[in-house]
Amino acid sequence: MSQRFGGEFSPKSSDRNSDTRPDVGPAERSPYHGKTRSRAGGRVNLLFLAPIPLAFLAFFRDPGDLILRLLAFGALIAAAWLTREGILAQEEYDARKIARRPAIPRKLFGSAMTGIGLFLAGSVDGMPIIAAALGLLGVGLHMFSFGLDPLRDKGMEDVDEFQTDRVARAVNEAEKHLRVMKDTIDRTKDRRLEGRVDRFITTARDMFRTVEDDPRDLTAARKYLGVYLLGARDATAKFVDIYMRDPGGTARADYETLLDDLEANFAARTRQFLNDNRTDLDVEIEVLRERLAREGVRTE
Repeated sequence: MSQRFGGEFSPKSSDRNSDTRPDVGPAERSPYHGKTRSRAGGRVNLLFLAPIPLAFLAFFRDPGDLILRLLAFGALIAAAWLTREGILAQEEYDARKIARRPAIPRKLFGSAMTGIGLFLAGSVDGMPIIAAALGLLGVGLHMFSFGLDPLRDKGMEDVDEFQTDRVARAVNEAEKHLRVMKDTIDRTKDRRLEGRVDRFITTARDMFRTVEDDPRDLTAARKYLGVYLLGARDATAKFVDIYMRDPGGTARADYETLLDDLEANFAARTRQFLNDNRTDLDVEIEVLRERLAREGVRTE
């Protein structure tokens, strides 16, 4: 594998057997395979646009109304930002099988700020009852449209909290590397490269979900979640710097080869985790059958 972008993190040759490369089907060849569309768009973007008239019209009113309109504008923009961050946090929560509830209920705060913003906007004309009604209506509609934040931890019932915390921290760090990697490759504005990185990210997240299912795999996966992803992140930054200066050079082929090797190794390791888990299950079933047989209970 090319060492152009650094070699310390590269998977060892002993990890790369001839049968480790995943099968490539039509779906994988698509540049958008594994790409998911965030819900933090569309309606959320409208929340940022809706308050703009308040800021524009504020400068055509007396000072008292100007202050109220600008405060209303600020509250509604803050509500839009909190809502977007809350939706992104929920998407991460939903994508994981083991997750803690968000520490800050951003969507709930977004509902409250929406109510405050509409109350302030309605107070411009000096009718507090109507302003209060607008505020309450805004809170209700916001909750109806965007829902509430996750209020409970997920997948942590009757499990070792210490182990799940270790997995959660490792996966959080790995996700940070993937986000930086994705943001960096987006600078190229090359949709094929973006799609190629998306496929690698999908493969890496398959390993994350497998480790979350069985925290015992964390020790074996730590090198992948840490060293390899950190190296992939740094290699992506170096590649993009080179590519932006010389798009026609050989850096692209070297980088894609690097991704091929990493993806093959991640996929092979994930399959090994799944096979080990299946072996453990078969052993437990066999032990249970033997125990039932000793008790005179038929299992067939």
